[in-house]
Amino acid sequence: MALEIIQPEDLDHPKTYSHVIVATGGRMAFIAGQMSDDRNGDLVAPGDLAAQARQVFANLGRALAAAGARPDQVTKITIYVVGHRREYLPVIEEARVELFGDHKPTDTLLGVETLAAPGYLIEVDAIAVLD
Repeated sequence: MALEIIQPEDLDHPKTYSHVIVATGGRMAFIAGQMSDDRNGDLVAPGDLAAQARQVFANLGRALAAAGARPDQVTKITIYVVGHRREYLPVIEEARVELFGDHKPTDTLLGVETLAAPGYLIEVDAIAVLD
């Protein structure tokens, strides 16, 4: 499996994501939206976006590991944020970097009115291409 990361010269150069990833070979893993639950299914840190973002990306890492995937094999994530505002970006990016480090999967960030249950502020799903 190989991932070719492309940052077109005539587009901006984002700090935390890539514009294009071309994947060849391997199997694919589709990870459902991860929320800020603990292992018992209880909401972690109601009202605290930073803590919920850390939990979401930690849960995403656990789900990837269960599929036999590494964070550097993720090609695409979608981030859903309740009532998103631009000032939330650094908080989300910090949690994201804890999982992905220098790897920059493609992404889409959507501001949403609500998630599956009250109190949840962020959810992230992923697609990975495995070796």
